[in-house]
Amino acid sequence: MFDDEFEDGRILSGNKSGLDAEENVLRPKTLADYVGQEKVKENLSVYMTAAKQRGEALDHVLLYGPPGLGKTTLAHIIAATMDAQIKLTSGPAIERQGDLAAILSNLNEGDVLFIDEIHRLNRTVEETLYSAMEDYALDIIVGKGPMARNIRLPLKRFTLIGATTRAGMLSSPLRDRFGIMCRLDMYTPEELKEIVDRSARTLGIAIEGGGSYEIARRSRGTPRIANRLLKRVRDFSAVRGSRSITKEDADGALRKMEIDELGLDETDRNLLRALIEKFNGGPAGLDTLAATINEDVNTILDVYEPYLIQLGFIARTPRGRICLKGGYEHMGVEMPESVRKQLSVFDE
Repeated sequence: MFDDEFEDGRILSGNKSGLDAEENVLRPKTLADYVGQEKVKENLSVYMTAAKQRGEALDHVLLYGPPGLGKTTLAHIIAATMDAQIKLTSGPAIERQGDLAAILSNLNEGDVLFIDEIHRLNRTVEETLYSAMEDYALDIIVGKGPMARNIRLPLKRFTLIGATTRAGMLSSPLRDRFGIMCRLDMYTPEELKEIVDRSARTLGIAIEGGGSYEIARRSRGTPRIANRLLKRVRDFSAVRGSRSITKEDADGALRKMEIDELGLDETDRNLLRALIEKFNGGPAGLDTLAATINEDVNTILDVYEPYLIQLGFIARTPRGRICLKGGYEHMGVEMPESVRKQLSVFDE
């Protein structure tokens, strides 16, 4: 069971939510069907082929990157390719060493254990995981005081796949025990268009090329968001009586949802507006900024800020967040000369 933190219900959030009820249906089943992440797919294909040739379980894999890019999907594909069963859990769900011991002891030879948000593992649980990953054994302390003794329980060889949106928060001992590390990057509009077209075929939605591209370019480089927008645009198109989703249908529906041509919603614009109008372009501390727009700090950090930084609209500095030239232009506000001089170093 995943922690409720990841079910925020925002349509432009990469975190999983109740909006993604059909996500399992839309997941590709093979690397060939998985769109994008070409370097990751190429390397994983080599590692899995070599492991199968040796008759061994795949080495432990760490998948990291922003939410909604397909880390869970890749874990399922790895398990299917290795002809293995997959067990799913999350870091916050494993509260005690006994919970981890129960999961690991029930794994069969070659099984895949997928731990989402692995950076949120309890430190005691994490330390128990070290010997399991390295020696395929569980070291358990039985009893207390002078009567305490260590018992080592052997485990069957398994593959741990850890997924995280914050690789920097992983402890060094845990990170060093992953033999394969893959970074997932944001998708291009062309890749997202291919995903939207595939999802439309799977869901039986008629859509034209212009319509799928319009959805793709406003999806913040994230497949999960693209699939959500496709389903919402379908609703608008159906009510209008359109036989197929056109570019105009998609544009009109997305505008009604207050999603602009760059994929920014009202909260994104509020954040930029606050930096420009209330903090004179910044710098503004994250906590202060969150309080100003009445938004959660972690949501800004994980959902809104990465995309605005990618667009070159804001930047992080030691003193706080600042609004860059692109942010001013998108909001239709002329940058004051004093701010221009102060921020010129960031626009070079």
